[in-house]
Amino acid sequence: MSTERLFSLRNPWFVGAVGITAGLFVLTAVGGLIILPFAQRDVTFAGIWDAICSAAGVPQARSSANPVQPDFKISTVVITPAMLSNPSQESIGRGATLAQQCAICHGPVGVTRADSPNLAGQYAPAIYKQLKDFKSGARVNAVMTPFALPLSEQDIVDLSAYYAYLPRLPAYHPDQGRPAPRIVVNGAPLRNIASCGSCHGGLDNKTGSPWLEGQSAAYIKAQLEAFASGARRNDISQQMRNIARQMTPAEIEEAAQYYASQPPHLQRASVP
Repeated sequence: MSTERLFSLRNPWFVGAVGITAGLFVLTAVGGLIILPFAQRDVTFAGIWDAICSAAGVPQARSSANPVQPDFKISTVVITPAMLSNPSQESIGRGATLAQQCAICHGPVGVTRADSPNLAGQYAPAIYKQLKDFKSGARVNAVMTPFALPLSEQDIVDLSAYYAYLPRLPAYHPDQGRPAPRIVVNGAPLRNIASCGSCHGGLDNKTGSPWLEGQSAAYIKAQLEAFASGARRNDISQQMRNIARQMTPAEIEEAAQYYASQPPHLQRASVP
């Protein structure tokens, strides 16, 4: 058979192969550039072209005087690596006084046996961002929102400085012979999931991301599930929502249990 006949429009096999390839390309393009962007529950697009540009990573210049706004409050906090890096002793002292109001949930020295997060040694930018988001309404909690509303900018800075100054709860993983979960160390690259440790300590830290060692398993699990469902939406650039949606329930449980490992004297007493 000659090459000319093989690539001829009279050859039904050639026409069929080209048709199937073109059809798959069109289906993939429609699904990836149109259907999947519109399937996101917490993103609003002005039209199909806007969705295509967003999926392709192309910034869309809007000529309209009224750009599309989400129907929920978003975080407007800007975090930089150097912020809150050199707090004064006066700021830490003021934070210690303010933190007396926080002790009932977060413990007198930032370590608690409840399912509230431990704040001792937490990164100052992480605390700052969450308090600002609670105050603005970007993150909502029945307890934290009323507490954060009356805080001034200086109050938030002082509290962040104080808790960052306290000694951090040390990592404690009693079963040293058992490797850490893959989701913590390696992530899941095929699902676009970075390793937990690359942002939340252990391997590296991304500015604004909290240290997770020693946190309550129930708290970590609840936050991952809230990100996955869209109930919590104050993460930077939707990164945690995109990750949590791709995590399996087993991976969420593994990560929560791994980070929650605590020394015996800090573990909550089990209920018989």
